[in-house]
Amino acid sequence: MRRLLLVICVLGIGSLARAQTAPSLGAAATFAVLGGTNVTCTAPGVIAGDVGVSPGSAVPFTNTGCTIAGGTPPATNTAAGLAHTAFLNAYGALVLAPCTQTIATAAFTGNVPALGPLAPGVYCFPAAVTFTDTTLTLDGSTNPNGIWIFNVGAALTGSGFQVVMANGAQACNVFWTVGAAATLSTSTLPPLFQGNLLAGGPAGSVTTTGGNLIGRVLANVAVTLTGTNIHGTCALVAQGGGSCPADDDDKHHHKDRDKDKDKDRDHDKDKDNNKDDNKDHN
Repeated sequence: MRRLLLVICVLGIGSLARAQTAPSLGAAATFAVLGGTNVTCTAPGVIAGDVGVSPGSAVPFTNTGCTIAGGTPPATNTAAGLAHTAFLNAYGALVLAPCTQTIATAAFTGNVPALGPLAPGVYCFPAAVTFTDTTLTLDGSTNPNGIWIFNVGAALTGSGFQVVMANGAQACNVFWTVGAAATLSTSTLPPLFQGNLLAGGPAGSVTTTGGNLIGRVLANVAVTLTGTNIHGTCALVAQGGGSCPADDDDKHHHKDRDKDKDKDRDHDKDKDNNKDDNKDHN
């Protein structure tokens, strides 16, 4: 089992080396949901991954029947403080990324006007943008390890907005920066939003109603979730990132054991040599 884990780690490291470098979220990487002032979750809903609030308010977390799975208990704590700083640093770096394409359209209804499938790149919306019953396909056929960055200058509004990953594209490699508030709700299509949603502006709050989100929700102000499932797959992977160094400890253990074996063999050789010397003497 240890050898299998080591092989998986080595293969994973090789894959990362060949992939484009994703923007680092640092201490925020293990968080599925992070709010600056407060987080509110109303059932039905599940959050998989760490939940935190920093710097927080008098009531930093309100949970009405939601299930928190696979993460630390929601709290205003040191980890959340470090994560908040790292999130804002990542947000600041992402918004400075040079645009592959600037999209001036302010509203999309259905698939009109057409947008996508989109290859990896940096897509900039200078102002607010609204998606209504729209399916946006991100196409990984040219590079399944590619990075997608969507920089929205003001508010992001999605009603029945679905993000679909195609041809090996990965939700964890998608980053949405929002300059104001982000609001996702159900319309004709139940939203399946994918990617890391960073609302890092001074008015950066996130409100979701219904649907599912695969990725992370990081907000400078409040996060309000009503009947939404947050699949913090990316956060859970980050939480497990420390498993490989443990295998390094196993390697050191094996090396020590091998050294002991070598010592034993040398000792046995010495004994054999002494026996031969005794025979010659006799």
